[in-house]
Amino acid sequence: MKGAQPRRAGTPGHETSALTRRGFLAAGAGLAASGLAAACAAPATPAAAPATSATAAPDPTSAAAPSVASTSIPSGAQATEFVHATSGRPEVALTFHGAGDPELARKVLTGFSARGAAVTVMAIGTWLQQDPDAVKIVADNGHELGNHTWSHRDLAGLGESAVRAEIERCRDKIATLTGGPGDFFRPSAAQHATPEVLRLAGAAGYARVLSYDVDSRDFTDPGAAAIRRNVAKARAGSVVSMHLGHPGTLEALPGLLDDLAASGLRPVTAGALFA
Repeated sequence: MKGAQPRRAGTPGHETSALTRRGFLAAGAGLAASGLAAACAAPATPAAAPATSATAAPDPTSAAAPSVASTSIPSGAQATEFVHATSGRPEVALTFHGAGDPELARKVLTGFSARGAAVTVMAIGTWLQQDPDAVKIVADNGHELGNHTWSHRDLAGLGESAVRAEIERCRDKIATLTGGPGDFFRPSAAQHATPEVLRLAGAAGYARVLSYDVDSRDFTDPGAAAIRRNVAKARAGSVVSMHLGHPGTLEALPGLLDDLAASGLRPVTAGALFA
């Protein structure tokens, strides 16, 4: 893999899934974003991941920063957590919590595609269940689809079987709608995956768990100017967390793309960033 050489303690397995991994994904639109969106983001200044989670996001300005973080699990398969790419290419990945008003999601996703920007939508399963046509919006606009759990619960407060169900139920919905489970899984209500989540994601067929190192904080509805300032913290290789279900994100869209262009950065999907 160019630009990202993950340190893997084991090869992700497929014990609980007969699904074949596929690189192409499509999706997005439906479900009200209210409480779901707020639970998705990390603190304004991202704190180090808790002791039970994967390694915290590296400083993107550090030449020694690893391209990914991973946690070893003694037994069973595990995924690898991807935080920040170090290929050196002037690219960033804008990644979206996939929930919210369908029409607003459509405007955001078509707005990016109209500017030639591809993004990654980490879809919530209940969103896709309520509006299956969401996947067409994502696909038609050239964006990428991933798994952001079935119902966006706090995985840290769930038992293993419930965590597994959150991952696999959304995986199965995406596979039903698109023919594949998606390249990435992202845990809900946390910036980083715990060792248990890495193991269960790997067992569900996901080799890669997608974190982020820049938080737009758009779920707090701080206004377009504040969203632009937060996204402007991105550097080459950054993964930015954003949300579809907030009007301020749509309002900020033209300006934040101008800001990235002025910094010489091109928005690409997470799959392209870590290729």
